[in-house]
Amino acid sequence: MGTFHDDRHELHGITVVVDTVGDEIFIGRCDDMHEQGVLLVDVDVHRDGEEGRSKGEYVARAAEFGIWKKFPRVLIPENHVASVRRLGDL
Repeated sequence: MGTFHDDRHELHGITVVVDTVGDEIFIGRCDDMHEQGVLLVDVDVHRDGEEGRSKGEYVARAAEFGIWKKFPRVLIPENHVASVRRLGDL
């Protein structure tokens, strides 16, 4: 269960995986989700094939070992978001 902020999305405070329609996938703590997109904090990003890993391989490794924060905040535009899942569910 996320934190209790009536003005934020129910995933606020939860580490999520945001897959995009492109080759990028993001993992970070959900700050909010709204019509502009998904706002994450303490974010890592992976591009499909980077370091020899697919998106799926990157997510599996992140679920096991965690991530390295590359960005303090990222807004992924709504039209680029393919899916949002809790990292803990993977």
